[in-house]
Amino acid sequence: MQWVILGIIVVVVLYVMSVYNKLVQFRQRVKNAWSQIDVQLRRRYDLIPNLVNTVKGYMTHERETLEAITNARTRAMAGGATMAEQAEAENALSGTLKTLFAVAENYPQLKADSNFRQLQDELSNTESKIAFSRQFYNDTVQRYNTYTEMFPSNLIAGAMGFTPVDYFNLDSEPAARGPVNVDFK
Repeated sequence: MQWVILGIIVVVVLYVMSVYNKLVQFRQRVKNAWSQIDVQLRRRYDLIPNLVNTVKGYMTHERETLEAITNARTRAMAGGATMAEQAEAENALSGTLKTLFAVAENYPQLKADSNFRQLQDELSNTESKIAFSRQFYNDTVQRYNTYTEMFPSNLIAGAMGFTPVDYFNLDSEPAARGPVNVDFK
C-alpha cells in the first residue's frame, strides 16, 4: 500500500513539474515574441528622425505635422505600463505618419527625392515586419493563455503565479489596421 501511495505522489510531482516547465517555456516564447516586435518598433523609431529631417526642407509650412510626429515617436518610445497603453502610443504614431504621407502628396519635389523614397520603402518594409511580429506575438500569447486556462494546468498556473498576458492589438477600425501606406509612385 505504501508503494502505491508513493507511486501516486511521484506521478503527481512529475506531472506538476512537467506542467510548470511547459508554462515557463510558453512564458519565454511570449517574451521572445515581444522582443521581436520591440526590435521592429525600434527600427521604426530610428527611421522617423531621418524621415522628418528629409521632409523639413520641403515642408516649410507643415511644422505642426512634423512636431506631432516627433511627439508621437517620443511617446511610443517611452512605452506604456500596459499593452493597451503601448498599443495606443503606436496607434498615435501610425496616425501621424499617415498624416505626414498625406501632406507629402502636396510636395512633388519631395516625392521625387531619392532619400525620401528610400525612407518610404524602409518604413513600409518595417511596418510589414511589425505586422508579422505582432501576429506571431498574438499567436504565442493565445497558446500561452489557453494553456494557463485549461484544466488541470490552470490549477498549477494559478498556484505558481502564471497570469494571462494581454494581446498587442492596434486600431480595430478596418482603415486603421493596415500598414502605413507609403506608395508615392
